[in-house]
Amino acid sequence: MRRQWGALLFGALLCAHGLASSPECACGRSHFTCAVSALGECTCIPAQWQCDGDNDCGDHSDEDGCMLPTCSPLDFHCDNGKCIRRSWVCDGDNDCEDDSDEQDCPPRECEEDEFPCQNGYCIRSLWHCDGDNDCGDNSDEQCDMRKCSDKEFRCSDGSCIAEHWYCDGDTDCKDGSDEESCPSAVPAPPCNLEEFQCAYGRCILDIYHCDGDDDCGDWSDESDCSSHQPCRSGEFMCDSGLCINAGWRCDGDADCDDQSDERNCTTSMCTVEQFRCRSGRCIRLSWRCDGEDDCADNSDEENCENTGSPQCASDQFLCWNGRCIGQRKLCNGVNDCGDNSDESPQQNCRPRTGEENCNVNNGGCAQKCQMVRGAVQCTCHTGYRLTEDGHTCQDVNECAEEGYCSQGCTNSEGAFQCWCETGYELRPDRRSCKALGPEPVLLFANRIDIRQVLPHRSEYTLLLNNLENAIALDFHHRRELVFWSDVTLDRILRANLNGSNVEEVVSTGLESPGGLAVDWVHDKLYWTDSGTSRIEVANLDGAHRKVLLWQNLEKPRAIALHPMEGTIYWTDWGNTPRIEASSMDGSGRRIIADTHLFWPNGLTIDYAGRRLPHPFAITVFEDSLYWTDWHTKSINSANKFTGKNQEIIRNKLHFPMDIHTLHPQRQPSGKNRCGDNNGGCTHLCLPSGQNYTCACPTGFRKISSHTCAQSLDKFLLFARRMDIRRISFDTEDLSDDVIPLADVRSAVALDWDSRDDHVYWTDVSTDTISRAKWDGTGQEVVVDTSLESPAGLAIDWVTNKLYWTDAGTDRIEVANTDGSMRTVLIWENLDRPRDIVVEPMGGYMYWTDWGASPKIERAGMDASGRQVIISSNLTWPNGLAIDYGSQRLYWADAGMKTIEFAGLDGSKRKVLIGSQLPHPFGLTLYGERIYWTDWQTKSIQSADRLTGLDRETLQENLENLMDIHVFHRRRPPVSTPCAMENGGCSHLCLRSPNPSGFSCTCPTGINLLSDGKTCSPGMNSFLIFARRIDIRMVSLDIPYFADVVVPINITMKNTIAIGVDPQEGKVYWSDSTLHRISRANLDGSQHENIITTGLQTTDGLAVDAIGRKLYWTDTGTNRIEVGNLDGSMRKVLVWQNLDSPRAIVLYHEMGFMYWTDWGENAKLERSGMDGSDRAVLINNNLGWPNGLTVDKASSQLLWADAHTERIEAADLNGANRHTLVSPVQHPYGLTLLDSYIYWTDWQTRSIHRADKGTGSNVILVRSNLPGLMDIQAVDRAQPLGFNKCGSRNGGCSHLCLPLPSGFSCACPTGIQLKGDGKTCDPSPETYLLFSSRGSIRRISLDTSDHTDVHVPVPELNNVISLDYDSVDGKVYYTDVFLDVIRRADLNGSNMETVIGRGLKTTDGLAVDWVARNLYWTDTGRNTIEASRLDGSCRKVLINNSLDEPRAIAVFPRKGYLFWTDWGHIAKIERANLDGSERKVLINTDLGWPNGLTLDYDTRRIYWVDAHLDRIESADLNGKLRQVLVSHVSHPFALTQQDRWIYWTDWQTKSIQRVDKYSGRNKETVLANVEGLMDIIVVSPQRQTGTNACGVNNGGCTHLCFARASDFVCACPDEPDSWPCSLVPGLVPPAPRATGMSEKSPVLPNTSPTTLHSSTTRTRTSLEEVEGRCSERDARLGLCARSNEAVPAAPGEGLHISYAIGGLLSILLILVVIAALMLYRHKKSKFTDPGMGNLTYSNPSYRTSTQEVKIEAIPKPAMYNQLCYKKEGGPDHNYTKEKIKIVEGICLLSGNDAEWDDLKQLRSSRGGLLRDHVCMKTDTVSIQASSGSLDDTETEQLLQEEQSECSSVHTAATPERRGSLPDTGWKHERKLSSESQV
Repeated sequence: MRRQWGALLFGALLCAHGLASSPECACGRSHFTCAVSALGECTCIPAQWQCDGDNDCGDHSDEDGCMLPTCSPLDFHCDNGKCIRRSWVCDGDNDCEDDSDEQDCPPRECEEDEFPCQNGYCIRSLWHCDGDNDCGDNSDEQCDMRKCSDKEFRCSDGSCIAEHWYCDGDTDCKDGSDEESCPSAVPAPPCNLEEFQCAYGRCILDIYHCDGDDDCGDWSDESDCSSHQPCRSGEFMCDSGLCINAGWRCDGDADCDDQSDERNCTTSMCTVEQFRCRSGRCIRLSWRCDGEDDCADNSDEENCENTGSPQCASDQFLCWNGRCIGQRKLCNGVNDCGDNSDESPQQNCRPRTGEENCNVNNGGCAQKCQMVRGAVQCTCHTGYRLTEDGHTCQDVNECAEEGYCSQGCTNSEGAFQCWCETGYELRPDRRSCKALGPEPVLLFANRIDIRQVLPHRSEYTLLLNNLENAIALDFHHRRELVFWSDVTLDRILRANLNGSNVEEVVSTGLESPGGLAVDWVHDKLYWTDSGTSRIEVANLDGAHRKVLLWQNLEKPRAIALHPMEGTIYWTDWGNTPRIEASSMDGSGRRIIADTHLFWPNGLTIDYAGRRLPHPFAITVFEDSLYWTDWHTKSINSANKFTGKNQEIIRNKLHFPMDIHTLHPQRQPSGKNRCGDNNGGCTHLCLPSGQNYTCACPTGFRKISSHTCAQSLDKFLLFARRMDIRRISFDTEDLSDDVIPLADVRSAVALDWDSRDDHVYWTDVSTDTISRAKWDGTGQEVVVDTSLESPAGLAIDWVTNKLYWTDAGTDRIEVANTDGSMRTVLIWENLDRPRDIVVEPMGGYMYWTDWGASPKIERAGMDASGRQVIISSNLTWPNGLAIDYGSQRLYWADAGMKTIEFAGLDGSKRKVLIGSQLPHPFGLTLYGERIYWTDWQTKSIQSADRLTGLDRETLQENLENLMDIHVFHRRRPPVSTPCAMENGGCSHLCLRSPNPSGFSCTCPTGINLLSDGKTCSPGMNSFLIFARRIDIRMVSLDIPYFADVVVPINITMKNTIAIGVDPQEGKVYWSDSTLHRISRANLDGSQHENIITTGLQTTDGLAVDAIGRKLYWTDTGTNRIEVGNLDGSMRKVLVWQNLDSPRAIVLYHEMGFMYWTDWGENAKLERSGMDGSDRAVLINNNLGWPNGLTVDKASSQLLWADAHTERIEAADLNGANRHTLVSPVQHPYGLTLLDSYIYWTDWQTRSIHRADKGTGSNVILVRSNLPGLMDIQAVDRAQPLGFNKCGSRNGGCSHLCLPLPSGFSCACPTGIQLKGDGKTCDPSPETYLLFSSRGSIRRISLDTSDHTDVHVPVPELNNVISLDYDSVDGKVYYTDVFLDVIRRADLNGSNMETVIGRGLKTTDGLAVDWVARNLYWTDTGRNTIEASRLDGSCRKVLINNSLDEPRAIAVFPRKGYLFWTDWGHIAKIERANLDGSERKVLINTDLGWPNGLTLDYDTRRIYWVDAHLDRIESADLNGKLRQVLVSHVSHPFALTQQDRWIYWTDWQTKSIQRVDKYSGRNKETVLANVEGLMDIIVVSPQRQTGTNACGVNNGGCTHLCFARASDFVCACPDEPDSWPCSLVPGLVPPAPRATGMSEKSPVLPNTSPTTLHSSTTRTRTSLEEVEGRCSERDARLGLCARSNEAVPAAPGEGLHISYAIGGLLSILLILVVIAALMLYRHKKSKFTDPGMGNLTYSNPSYRTSTQEVKIEAIPKPAMYNQLCYKKEGGPDHNYTKEKIKIVEGICLLSGNDAEWDDLKQLRSSRGGLLRDHVCMKTDTVSIQASSGSLDDTETEQLLQEEQSECSSVHTAATPERRGSLPDTGWKHERKLSSESQV
């Protein structure tokens, strides 16, 4: 029993009492054997007692299955022998308990809204198929299996789980089918350096390792810890870190998870309240002889006969000899007991007359009488029980006993009636209640997530995941919120019930929040914390937090609320486990249960039944109890009354913790005692009984019954490493309250300033000094650099200064309270300074120093007059405090274990407290009391400040106590000269002792001028170095080395190289993570990024301050580049034969640049500063040459090698090489100034200095600087030198670069220098333009370096396709992340969105530079669209028979549009630019045709196939196909220029090219580029030629599309405000304001025949267009042609020319129709003249897929000849040509049977057939009639059209073998698509 049950669930309530193996019992012949008891005992009774209606066995086993004597005439005899009232038969209630009273009943008529059960019951229709057995025979749950959604996985049992849970290593299906047939398990990824890996693979933050909390959930993070958090007194710490009751140590029971509490034990000694088992285990004495084997060896149940009277059943009689007999055998005249005690006079047995008979006066029985062994025996009707007199009957009050009714019960004479609370309805069994509303959901915490399960269906969904350690849980149904506590983060969080909007509610002051409860009536949140031993309350958002209960609490765990009654219940599993209750305002506290409890974990309330079930992680709903089980990792259920019907709802969970039933009835509505106005309370309104109480947040004073103070006047402030707390002196409870601060790691020192309500603290883990308001708001870091161990802190409230000590740097520093103007005051002769206090009245500061020679010192607050005042009898002088009134200095010494005081000069020293001070640390004074913290006693104590007596403990059991102060508002005012205009000081004005009273000083590194008040403007001589995340300076102007952070207001990630421009005072740096070069002023202002593209790992940087240039090396791209100081005119100088270039230095006067290369063959090189005359200086005995510098004074080159661990020097030509310093551990940066060299060292994390000539006198400049990188020494006073390029840039238009013999002019990358050697073009003439997802770049083809240059277009996310418009000089691109098409100038300016809606996946893009149109493919929508270049006039051209359209290209001169389609049937197609005359060019031997380009000169198309890995070409008709390159890795896009084909390749991450004629001479143009996409060529020779649309837009109002021999005008799919005309030159007037449809404008005075529908195309020959005007004029209708009519202005009617033109057009149409009809009659070759038109409605200008209109007519004889039948003859060896003819002719047939015959014929030959290509093609328009074509012409036409029909394939390709015709159904797509690869 005991805690095993506690861990499993809720004690003995649900325990099964069976034993593992029951012993066999055997009684004599004349005896009946009772069932084996729970104790394993055997009971024998006389055989005649069986079936006598008397409970002789005590468990009714002697009466089970017996047929009792005949029931009373008023009763019904059940099949099981039970008698019930006859009126209960067929009432729908199972009264017999075997349902025999409800058999053979007439069927009941159910109402319309009811469901008829098979057993005759009627239930609500809503209850049908809800997962709950409401009928009782489960007939309402015989339902079809629910369908899982597309995003769900179906388990084998039919339940549905999230799809991504399949094969995730976690068993989510109840039957485990989601983890079957999974691929081999992938090992858990290793945790990173800042994480700890739990035993089962999970990663947690490393700071949680060995912190005393079970963050992993299996205690693996607390095992093998050398130093655990100590347990409390009375507790034992397991090896795993778990704390248990000390009394459980060596008690024979393994309470620790690792059983460490039972190791190394001698024989256990049990207490007087315990029983010792045979095994030595101790159990509670009360468990002895209780019928349960608690010892596990049954020794607690042995020899129990003499321990007391055995317990008989309630309907048995206890004989004197201890035997139990049935109650009915009492006074029956038979000695049944054996000792005659059942017949003794004490039983008032009346003498038997022998004449008793049931026929006489009913035997004296009040109700039923029966004769048993010749004697009268009285019994009672159901609902009554026999009284002690044996004759009369008494009503049974069923309502007084649990289990009869689920909720409410009303008793009546001989009967009872059940009823349900509001929101519930009585089930057909008339006893149990079912909740109305939605299906209940079990919400449970699983540590790493919160899940929900439907208990009746076991359906399982995830609510929140990626949690750390979710334990407690509750919800607010009305507000749809879920709350949970996380004991790893020590937070309480909440989210919406749909999992969204996660936010923190309580984030501070929590240690182990194990219980959580929501007051849904008054909107309050309650929680328990076993770490702080408190119960707290707050609003739902965490505001107005209050400690409700804190006294006499040990380990409060579970908590439950009853808002309707205003009661709170909680469990406490401390040393005295108990369940308690109080009002919800904390009053009226009382104990509910404190016996037979061990680990009371869970608690819940049955609000409907008004019960408080036994505790653990449990919840109740209707008649079921649900609980979580740690050991079996499952959720279980059972009947809430009996504990029977146990069932596992879910198992194989992670770590199931808290559980709740999510249903409205679990939070029934109640009266809000606080009403709508919060009860008039200013802060908290808490229910109390039937009233309410106004309460204040912790520490706030209550001003009146309803009002709280708005602030605190005085409070004790103390640090506890992980938090900072306050104890209010405004209230009496003295509860500590955590100030809500973020990221407090290890707070040590404290101080405060009441003027602005600030609290200041130091953190020795983050090495920062921070401040915040006393309520936690306004938190900010004031000092965060150059701190190592800030242990002391003091505020000068007079001059607003912040003083601190640093035990790591051994300094005392001061700054303004905001951290500005920081300076070092004392840096010499300090050895671990600790605490510091200031006394502004006298101008002194005091500090303790507990180094090798402990002492207490003082100096002026400006560091003047320093002196030691206490130096003897000190060990660890910690806290300091000043009594300003008595002029005393107090200090605590942890080594001497004393608190002492002395005068401010150190005199009159005296011990105040010298006993019971184990380890005092912090110290402060307030009023008449002195307060201190003690590490060892973990307490805050106080005493009288004068005598040390009257000691009190304010708080105890507080770990990690540090500094302490009292915040108040009565600090003495002090007058100071600094108050007036800062004392005249330019920077810092500090208090000092009289007579001066103040002095001026300067920030670190800056000198004070001779006037004693003004500071110099900045550092003149300094070191500046990069430290990855910041840049720092060390002044060389002052006598000490102190690093100062350059305050640049950006986030640095990996700052490596650094350079300085002393002329403008700017620092330049590179960040290899952010891939950019930036600059800022030396004071941190004016930050700007100057180079943001084309960088990978910029390891070296050099500023040419004379020539105003910036040089850098890039190890990633292996380049050396140069640019202007603002990043403009960037040029690649060196790009060949580089292998990891690193450091670079310049010698402008000599015209040389030097660099190190630490690739495979490390070397030092030199060249001219334009990259010319390159030479290797040193290439032997080099390893990792890092730092490099030039000593111009001695003409030497110096470098640092981290591999050889040396700093060496040589002449500028590489001669006279020698070692300066050796060994150096890992030097990186190297610089030189005056006579010293300085270098950074990775290994020592330090900056060192040595003599530059000899390498001697090595000293440490600064240490403890992780992440050191480059370093530069600067003297701004030194002259720069002469600029070789002079004042006019050497006459160069762009770059002027120094050379040894002068200078040279140069152009930016990719641009050639003109013949004059001075000037450059603005951009390359011919270049490649390509996209790589996040960038657009160009590669010049004019120069040989092939360096990529980024086009600075902003906001690029995922650029796929590109094209260029040479007319406007704009680049067009698609971004599939934003689903937009945009354009921009090539300098990145004027970026605008062209198409911003209605796109899904725009993979292809093409610019028609002649007609000014834009074309694109959309793979997501399977469309090809066009618009004007500005995005207007958008129109869908093709939207059918497209599967995966990808690349697209235009040929404006020919009027052609080409595209690739790599769908199920890959193909390359062509159409006119309007989408008409569509034709499949290539549809065989294709895989993934990705890129497509046109060679306008040779009239050929080229494409890349990423599946077949080759590049091919063909002519414009798809003929003369040839493979150009047969082996390429994964090509995506390609383009053509001159004799080269260029393409991008995903696999090789490169751009390559080959000769377009031979496919040879393969070259890599650019390598190592991630995410390569599209590529095009920009060249003057590329976009040439014209067409009819190039002149005046062809006279069209909107869209003009050139075609092979003509052009058409077209209207957009969505009409705009301008009327659209399909007639070139005709500009319709704008629609009238009324009476006209905006979408259907009708011109006035125009017959309907003049107007054309939007789908009609007007064909115009190229010669018809003669006008010359702009596109804008054409759009506005301002252009006219000499031979066409122009409409008059509105109101003037139509011009006469329009009328004449219209009449001529009509006349021409009539003539053509007449001629055609005459010709048809003459040329009739088909016998039936009705062989009508095969009409294809033209879909090009409609957005929906068009239907084919086929006029069905009788078929001619020739048709039967061509449509071959299968039975037509034995010859099935049709030729390919025959099949094509058959398919073509059968398209004209309306006979489906013949079409099916054809499909069977085609499939029998293994070919492919896709009817939709021919039948739904946009561009085919065939006029076939009997009068227009003879047989030969028809066959010829079909042969010509066969290339138009992609359904006609000669053979199936291997990849598409056995494909079915596309008849409208979906085909199964293969998995080998490019996106899946």
